[in-house]
Amino acid sequence: MELILRQDVENLGFKDDVVSVKNGYGRNFLIPTGQAVLATSSAKKVLAENLKQRAYKEAKLIEDATVLADTIKGYEIKITSKVGSGDKLFGSVNNIDLAAALAKAGTELDKKFIKVVGGSVKRLGKYQASVRLHRAVVADITFEVIAE
Repeated sequence: MELILRQDVENLGFKDDVVSVKNGYGRNFLIPTGQAVLATSSAKKVLAENLKQRAYKEAKLIEDATVLADTIKGYEIKITSKVGSGDKLFGSVNNIDLAAALAKAGTELDKKFIKVVGGSVKRLGKYQASVRLHRAVVADITFEVIAE
């Protein structure tokens, strides 16, 4: 079943992508929740026209996202956390903590666009995270978890 996505869907595609999914997933989940519509020939023509009109705006968005990615890569992010015996943390550090650290550094980002490599961090040290600023721009950043 071919569908046109109306919004970004995790592990499937981005807004306005034409994707092919199994019938049950499309009919029972994506269409009723408003995340996708059927990709009929007329819907594809409308989508092509909208994408053509949006191409200039998209170039500006990509340029802004690239500038923001360069800014984020320049940050030295240190997250403090309580530490138990050795280098084990009480709790963990995840994308929410990283979003708060970025906000403190001067860049507000939504936590859903940040992915810490390996899920959550449970020990002291340096770690990697990827920040999706646009469908075409992903910034890889390094952060360090230090003792409080």
